[in-house]
Amino acid sequence: MTQTPAYLPPKPHYQILDGLRGVASLYVVTFHIFETFANDNRFTQLLNHGYLAVDFFFLLSGFVVAYAYDDRWVKMKQWDFYKRRLIRLQPMVIMGSLVGAALFYFQSCNIFPLIPQTPIWQMLLVMFVGFTLIPLPPSMDIRGWQEMHPLNGPAWSLFFEYIANILYAVVVRKFSKKLLATFVFFCACLLIYYTVFGDQGDVIGGWTLDKTNLNIGFTRLLYPFFAGVLLCRAGKLIRIKNAFWICSILIIIILSMPRIGGPEHLWMNGLYESFAIIIIFPLIVSVGAGGDIKNKYSIKICKFLGDISYPLYITHYPIMYVYMAWVINNNIQMEKGLWAGTLVLVASIALAYACLKLYDEPVRNWLKKRFLMKPVQ
Repeated sequence: MTQTPAYLPPKPHYQILDGLRGVASLYVVTFHIFETFANDNRFTQLLNHGYLAVDFFFLLSGFVVAYAYDDRWVKMKQWDFYKRRLIRLQPMVIMGSLVGAALFYFQSCNIFPLIPQTPIWQMLLVMFVGFTLIPLPPSMDIRGWQEMHPLNGPAWSLFFEYIANILYAVVVRKFSKKLLATFVFFCACLLIYYTVFGDQGDVIGGWTLDKTNLNIGFTRLLYPFFAGVLLCRAGKLIRIKNAFWICSILIIIILSMPRIGGPEHLWMNGLYESFAIIIIFPLIVSVGAGGDIKNKYSIKICKFLGDISYPLYITHYPIMYVYMAWVINNNIQMEKGLWAGTLVLVASIALAYACLKLYDEPVRNWLKKRFLMKPVQ
């Protein structure tokens, strides 16, 4: 008896898009390092728009999901789609929760007031719930930040990623291009309304299980994810030389922009973020998907960045909590703290690579053989 794939084998990757996902992930870590010294002031933070990387990830995910699955539904049921997405994403969700639990009691400081009073059994309960990605209400917080995933904050975006995948599988995959374009236009209007005419002037939020953050989370999710689906279906790709390097520079510029306007002109920053998410990010993905890489070193760079991008994103924040606690407890200033921040970046990359090679790839390969292959006589 032999094994054969139940459905079509994986399609070739867009190498540049993989690399760009890695660039954005590295920037997220760097953004969080600098955020430690911002004193919760969104108006003066040095790397101010790094949080927009999440919106870029949503757009990339929508594009890749449509590319991978749009033409396979005649041979694939919904549960088969869910299995493939779970195998791709869930192992590292579990690892992120494990890393968060292992480092939890090293993160105690005055901005995490609940850590010292949290018993081990409660922390372990939160860890096991984190394995499932089920969001926790503020009443079950064990840190003090009211995160829906207190051991690993960035898991909130994976929660919304799963919702987007379900919406795609249940409804949106059946949309015509015209209907999908109408839906995406509505989502863009919703994003503009929230950022430009809302009382915040940005898309910061989404990680707490309350009405305000759920509104932010869905606003951040709906346009970029389904704009990515529409972009893939439209097939309007832009072909230019040195696409990877040009797109990488664009991402860094967009994410590094200072806050535009002040507390009296929130709409100005909201307009910038809307423009970045609605126009610039799809442009970058279109150029990245239409580009080509021939230089062997660039190919290796893109592959490495793509390989570590998801493990880096989903495991770095527990290390960041420890770094924040060190900075707070010792009153470390930025000039001194950034040297340690460099070590945090290196440690985060090393942890991501170790998780990838020693855990994520072996587990996913085993799960594919176990659940995505069927015996043939």
